Amino acid sequence: MTRVALKARLRGEAARRRDALEIDDRLEWDRQITENLLGSGLLTGFSGTLAAYWPMRSEADTRPLMVALQERGLALALPAMMPRADGDGREIAFLSWKPWEPIIPGGFGTLVPLESASVVQPTALIVPLLAFDRRCHRLGYGKGHYDRAIATLRARGPLLAIGIGYAAQEIGDVPAEAHDQGLDAVATERGITIPDGHNS
Repeated sequence: MTRVALKARLRGEAARRRDALEIDDRLEWDRQITENLLGSGLLTGFSGTLAAYWPMRSEADTRPLMVALQERGLALALPAMMPRADGDGREIAFLSWKPWEPIIPGGFGTLVPLESASVVQPTALIVPLLAFDRRCHRLGYGKGHYDRAIATLRARGPLLAIGIGYAAQEIGDVPAEAHDQGLDAVATERGITIPDGHNS
């Protein structure tokens, strides 16, 4: 089986596994993920802009985290697909946003800030995932949008990239390729995983 075919199979399995999780469990786990991440020290002293995603389908819900971070005075942003500067397709841009500000449909079942929102450059990024492994490699939806965004942001300066998901989404090995961007940590309801395999 080719790596491309293997990743496609793993995506399907991961999506079905996540979709099968009970909603009542996920609501409790979302709260625990927020507590684990805020208590981990990863964001201690952080003063830049943090971009998180608006959850769709059965993704871990970042909204409790964003509310908590806003209460701490952090600047927040949400991703939106925007035309590339060179006119060649679309890419993720990050638009300034605060909880309870207006949002509109942005495609792919997600919601984004109004077009009048300012484009910002986050220095911390909360990333969705279908699956992850102990090395903090993530399996996304296969379009590569987040990998390209992370690579671009890392080329501009320091970036803290944290995946958020449920412990049930961990798999033995994500078949990462050269263009795939590893994460600095993954937060689940059971704790924080960092790339050396440590779990706190």
